[in-house]
Amino acid sequence: MDAEQLHRSSIIIDVTCPLAKDPKYVDWWREGGATAIAPTITGMAGNARSGFALIGGWHRYIRERDDTLLVLKAADIERAKTEGKLGIILHCQGTAIIEDDLDLLDAYQAAGLRVVQLCYNTKNLIGDGAGERTDSGLSYFGLKAVERLNALHMLIDCAHTGYQTSLDAIEASSAPVIISHANAFAIQDNARNIPDTLIKAIAENGGVIGTVGFPPFLTWNGQATLDQFIDDIAYKADLVGIDHVGIGIDYYLGQHPIEDDETALSRYQKLIAAGHWRTSEYPPPPYKFPAEIETPRSLPRLTEGLMARGFAEDDIRKILGLNWLRVYRDVWGD
Repeated sequence: MDAEQLHRSSIIIDVTCPLAKDPKYVDWWREGGATAIAPTITGMAGNARSGFALIGGWHRYIRERDDTLLVLKAADIERAKTEGKLGIILHCQGTAIIEDDLDLLDAYQAAGLRVVQLCYNTKNLIGDGAGERTDSGLSYFGLKAVERLNALHMLIDCAHTGYQTSLDAIEASSAPVIISHANAFAIQDNARNIPDTLIKAIAENGGVIGTVGFPPFLTWNGQATLDQFIDDIAYKADLVGIDHVGIGIDYYLGQHPIEDDETALSRYQKLIAAGHWRTSEYPPPPYKFPAEIETPRSLPRLTEGLMARGFAEDDIRKILGLNWLRVYRDVWGD
């Protein structure tokens, strides 16, 4: 089977898609052959009103598009593939939208939210973020949140979450925990990337870690190559096995060529000023995603690159989506 056939026949899931916040870019994933994507409901800020408003917007989008479906169970992704539709997985980055009320998680679950990222770089009521000064672990509120998420069959995501908070969540959870988008620190020494011990803990828990295309998480030297992106996948696979790697590329509005350099710099300066990003992990733009896969339109090049690196066809299918599908089935059911 050649790369084009393999790509076309695979279930392809990109689990971190903040660029889809602007629905006009959703078709780019369709052009790239994606089966399902996970738009970001909110990031570092927000509240219950903004969270439900964003979810409402996705319900309207799906209602108006007969080539789209809302993913609530693992089988919905398989149905999307069979029917030639794009599955939408609702994913929040950070828990500002639940405020201080865990009952809001029940409401979000009923509204279709399926993946909950505990923190976004800074401290919140649940625990410390990956960019926080402290590393204190889960709070009592955080422990209760993990328990509620398990009861609701919502998937826990520890991307952007502090090291000890992540380990605590893995230990407390009765279901697999994922890291939707984080690269290996051993490959690129950015503090936002994660150490081998955390990669191993996620794998031992049955979870998956998604490789990210955000440039500073792959290289300090501008634009990464496709080989550097695949290097991260290969490293994790060698460390914990092929069943625990996936993609969470993190295409977003501030990247090249979506925004011009001046607009991207303004966005960046606001994030730095608000304390959501730190210059040590997030040097200034422009942000050119890896060569050959600069946008979701070019996802077929990733399949070509994985084949060229010698990955077996079955393993490529796992990387592109089947590993995520397995975890979804474990947590959400069919």
